Amino acid sequence: MGTSLLMKTYSFSRLAAVLIGGLFLASGATAASPRSSGTDAVRMRLELDRPVLPSTGTERAVVRVSLEGAHRPRLQVRPPVNLCLVIDRSGSMSGEKIQRAKEAAIEVVRRLDPDDAFSLVVYNSGVETLIPARRIGNRAGVESTIESIFASGGTALHGGVVRGASELRVFTEDPRYVHRMILLSDGQANVGPSTPVELARLGTNLLREGISVTTVGVGLDFNEDLMTQLAQRSDGNTYFVESSRDLARIFNAELGDVLSVVARRVVVKIEFSEGVRPLGFVGRDGSIRGQEAELALNQLYGGQDKFALIEVEVSPAKAGSERELARAQLQYDDPLVQREVKLQAQANVRFSSNDREVIASANRSVQTDYARNVTAVAKEAAIVLVDAQKREEAASQLRARNAELASIAKVYGNSEVGRLVDDNAQAAEQIEREGLSKASRKMYKASSAQTINQQSTSSVSP
Repeated sequence: MGTSLLMKTYSFSRLAAVLIGGLFLASGATAASPRSSGTDAVRMRLELDRPVLPSTGTERAVVRVSLEGAHRPRLQVRPPVNLCLVIDRSGSMSGEKIQRAKEAAIEVVRRLDPDDAFSLVVYNSGVETLIPARRIGNRAGVESTIESIFASGGTALHGGVVRGASELRVFTEDPRYVHRMILLSDGQANVGPSTPVELARLGTNLLREGISVTTVGVGLDFNEDLMTQLAQRSDGNTYFVESSRDLARIFNAELGDVLSVVARRVVVKIEFSEGVRPLGFVGRDGSIRGQEAELALNQLYGGQDKFALIEVEVSPAKAGSERELARAQLQYDDPLVQREVKLQAQANVRFSSNDREVIASANRSVQTDYARNVTAVAKEAAIVLVDAQKREEAASQLRARNAELASIAKVYGNSEVGRLVDDNAQAAEQIEREGLSKASRKMYKASSAQTINQQSTSSVSP
């Protein structure tokens, strides 16, 4: 097996980049013998998909930087939360939806501590602050206010988010607080700014203020493009809930994340060695400037493993030689002790003229996550084509990505990628035959966000 075949197994990333007209998108896993560092709050690892690369020519590889948030004891003091619920009360929310939303909101309130800050914004054709931002204190008045919510009118979603951000800003100057907005909607934004681009811009601006927005779409009529953009750009989560019965579970899961934040204002900088050219981030909105890549995240939760992949081009070296591939620096704020923490990690690469040795060194979990994320990108592109009534072209391009994945599965004996190949083949067939139903489209969008952001849950069915 020649080096050309080894390079071909990763060539589908270039095709995916052409498909979406941008950088490569994905997420990774582990590699052999990583060098790592950490504190009680966060551990960082820098790894390569194949720590042994061919010595005979320039090779593309994938580097993963991984951040693992430590579990903290339940009885340990946690930083206070600054939480704003922004709830759609338009006419389409009437009946069971608004009732379930109120029940979920009340459950969230009951889990907050007295020092936590809480605010409640509702919107229909207009926007109203029912509970201005304040420390939760006595919950009795809060619960009765939530119970009073009723549904009617249109959907001023953008205005609701802007008002919610205004309430959160009451506590953003207090360094102790972790800031989060949970946005619930079941319909199309039809009052005020209403495009994915406008909501993405809003999400980007909120991220700069340390505010993440988690979006919860209920039913089959909300705008998943808009909701996903807002969540992703603000480093929040996104959920598709087909049944309002699941709202309480989703709200509680989201609050569980917020209550376990172990790092804020996370910045990772990766400096690549001479002979290594960074090509692009896989999945995340990072920046590449010369030999340095930079990634910023808002928050990291206890027990969470967030990571980013960067595709690189590595020049060859003498067989048997080893050199440093990259060095990473992590900087974050620990909200519990209120201090800045800095960590370092590095990754090395060895070169071989033996293709079998290169193949044997492969980290299959990195390959699998890489494949999952390229699939997510291809499915995003397929949605665009299906929307344009180009089902056959969508299926054809998804199959092209799948052929490259099949090559990885075969060359490296990766059974997980093989299973993904089978799933993608079925998806391509369904798209060509039926297109995408409302539910399938929303699941595709939510699944893509889940893959890129490494969320625990993205869609809930009845």
